[in-house]
Amino acid sequence: MRVTVLGAGSWGTTVASLIAPRNPTTIWARNDGTADEISKDHTNGSYLAGFSLAPELRATADLREAVESADLLIVGVPTKGFRSVLEAAAPHVRPWIPVVSLSKGFEEGTLLRMTEVIGSVLPGHPAAALTGPNIAREIMGGQAAAAVIATDDLTVAAAIQGVIQRGVFRVYLNHDVIGCEIGGALKNVIAIAAGMGQGLGVGDNTRAAVISRGLAEVTRLGVAMGAEARTFAGLAGMGDLIATCMSPHSRNRRVGEQLGLGRSLDEILGEMHMVAEGVKTATTVLELAGRYDLELPICKVINQVVQAEIEPTEAYWGLTPAGHEADPG
Repeated sequence: MRVTVLGAGSWGTTVASLIAPRNPTTIWARNDGTADEISKDHTNGSYLAGFSLAPELRATADLREAVESADLLIVGVPTKGFRSVLEAAAPHVRPWIPVVSLSKGFEEGTLLRMTEVIGSVLPGHPAAALTGPNIAREIMGGQAAAAVIATDDLTVAAAIQGVIQRGVFRVYLNHDVIGCEIGGALKNVIAIAAGMGQGLGVGDNTRAAVISRGLAEVTRLGVAMGAEARTFAGLAGMGDLIATCMSPHSRNRRVGEQLGLGRSLDEILGEMHMVAEGVKTATTVLELAGRYDLELPICKVINQVVQAEIEPTEAYWGLTPAGHEADPG
């Protein structure tokens, strides 16, 4: 199967490198320099310094060349540019091929999930999401990991699973696309909260409470939007949340930690080479909560922090408010 991955960031490159030894794989990079480095040197120093990529992987900065012969299209660009890249690729995409999203978040303005954006731009194409606790550098280092491929048609999911799964990187099937995408998007907001606790020097008890209550908020919104509650106890929910909240490689956790240390958001984001989706998702999730008349206190406080309405030191002690609801939320 001929596979194309759009986006040469850390996760897109990792997925492409996993697939390339068994399937002809092309990765699209925005600039010629990155494409040449991947094809000739088998490295991507901007995002995965210190790791060698599969020598079979080829790269191009020509979008048409990348997509016109693909049997499977995988999109790994940040949510901000997801639609525009897909629209530019659309005239060259072969009919009916599956399209997989690697991006975790919502489209700003429309509040659409990424598989919904795929459905909007490429109607008739099976849309899927690959999600779970997947730290790119660990997977490139050969460490065991697991992910979920979520799509309505489990036959399509099984075919995609066979392409992506390799060695100790296991892929499981899930039909709950809404739940998997909600879990992947909202965990970034909770990770900012967990990182903030690290920066402020709070105890493990406090951070555990924030993460647990954060999972309750993720589940509450997900169920209101049509997801299955059990999804959030699995890889796409709790698994992804734990990895993103605890890993020092997590961009969103780093944003929170640096905020807790007293640095400004502009300063933090200005020195980051990769996108921390949780910053924008913190605002988006409150818009969604308003649609469903839900209270999400942790997400609300994190949004107040990233909007510079309150200081982290003021906010953190309100992240686990006492309420009248039972546990779990």
